Amino acid sequence: QVQLVESGGGLVQPGGSLRLSCVASGSILSVNNMGWYRQAPGKQRELVATIPRGGSANYVDSVKGRFTISRDGAKNAVYLQMNSLKPEDTAVYLCNARVVVYTSYSTVEVWGQGTLVTVSS
Repeated sequence: QVQLVESGGGLVQPGGSLRLSCVASGSILSVNNMGWYRQAPGKQRELVATIPRGGSANYVDSVKGRFTISRDGAKNAVYLQMNSLKPEDTAVYLCNARVVVYTSYSTVEVWGQGTLVTVSS
C-alpha cells in the first residue's frame, strides 16, 4: 500500500559526507512525520532526525551541526545530508514515515529497508 525506498549509503572516510534519500510511494493522501533512524551492531535503534509536515527539524544531540534533514513535498521524499562523518556514525540508516492512506484516511507508520553507512579509514 505504502512503501519507502532508501538510497545513498556507502563507505566514506571520517570527515566525509553522504546524502541519504528516501522516497515514499503508494496510496498516499498526505505524509506527516518523516524521519531517519539508525541502528549500529549490538545497539538499539536510535532516532537521528525528524521533520514533521510543516514543522521544524529535530536532531539527536550527537549529529547537531553536522546533519541536515529536509523534505520535498512534491516527491514525498526526505533527505539526510551528513557532513563531518565520524566512525561512530556507522550504522544502518532507516527511513520512517507516518502517512494518511488515500480513501480510508487511516494513518499508518511505514519503515524502509535501511541503507548501510560505514565511516572508516
